[in-house]
Amino acid sequence: MHRTLPVASSPVRDLLALTSRPEVISFAGGLPAPELFDQDGLRAAYDLALRDRSVLQYAPTEGNPVLRSLISDRLTARGLPTSDVLITTGSQQALALVATALLEPGAVVAVEEPTYLAALQCFQMAGARIVPVAADAEGMDISALRSVVASSRPSMLYLVPTFANPTGRTLSSSRRAEIAALASEHGFWVVEDDPYSELRYRGSPVAPLASISDRTIYLGSFSKIGAPGMRLGWLRAPASLLRTLTIVKQAADLHTSTVDQAACAAYLTHNDLDAHVARLRAAYGERRSAMVAALPGAFPAGTTWTDPDGGMFVWLRLPGSADSAELLKEALTHDVAFVPGAPFYAVTPDHATLRMSFTSNTPAEIAEGMARLAKVFW
Repeated sequence: MHRTLPVASSPVRDLLALTSRPEVISFAGGLPAPELFDQDGLRAAYDLALRDRSVLQYAPTEGNPVLRSLISDRLTARGLPTSDVLITTGSQQALALVATALLEPGAVVAVEEPTYLAALQCFQMAGARIVPVAADAEGMDISALRSVVASSRPSMLYLVPTFANPTGRTLSSSRRAEIAALASEHGFWVVEDDPYSELRYRGSPVAPLASISDRTIYLGSFSKIGAPGMRLGWLRAPASLLRTLTIVKQAADLHTSTVDQAACAAYLTHNDLDAHVARLRAAYGERRSAMVAALPGAFPAGTTWTDPDGGMFVWLRLPGSADSAELLKEALTHDVAFVPGAPFYAVTPDHATLRMSFTSNTPAEIAEGMARLAKVFW
């Protein structure tokens, strides 16, 4: 008997195809701004990497040793002491490796409600049972998590604790400490997915969960601060688990692209990534402010939204029983797009919600896109 996976296509990926027309102003995809890529620096890094023909050969599964050292040093400097990482083909692969290694069919994974929809797909493909945990403006509600832990005994908790996808919320320091204590007490793993934390536009950094919990698997990515086309991520975990995950990756793809790893190592060696990230923060912070300022004029009274300190997303809820998926159809006739919120829910969707990304459009484009949305919602 053949096993059929009950997993639907990602609505975000499908929507990107619909919004590829140049006249569409899309707030749908969580995409970096292409005009802000350091194309010259990356071109030089690839040129330097390709001077060594060994980068065209097979390589160790663990990843380029220079790149691993550079990433470990960078994490350590940012307050997360790190001795080694596993290089992955984007942090999405890191998540898939963790699911393969740690989840048996029927295992329980607790997730914040709502959460990153590709993580939901990953856990569904592993045959896990996904249990949502309520959240508020400070992130996951600890009382709700305690109830889920007591009733469902999860083997894993998945979080995007800093500038979450889709909500933009950040889990407070006190709640991180409580989650770390719960993980230690009950023996479940915490998967901390952290692609956005360097994109902070106001406020002070919050220490990663992995810095206070040895039950945490930390996932990072070059996609949001570098270039997603390079498909480079990393995974930090306790040494014994890191060895297991390396074997799982070996079976999956042998190793991540040797050329891309070498180019990234060259880039980090010869360029100031912190300066590049600072430029991203300045541009994205301006775009975030432009979007938040325009929301009252684009959406009806009674609409609520998050006001993120960083990341890429604003999360909205329309008043009453509105259906954002139906409203998207009308929005597309006005050449503007967003992501309906229902797919980000594990069990019971809220159809009145939607996600808006501000990073890939200039303030002027955001203003025009909001004017188009006003024709839909008013």
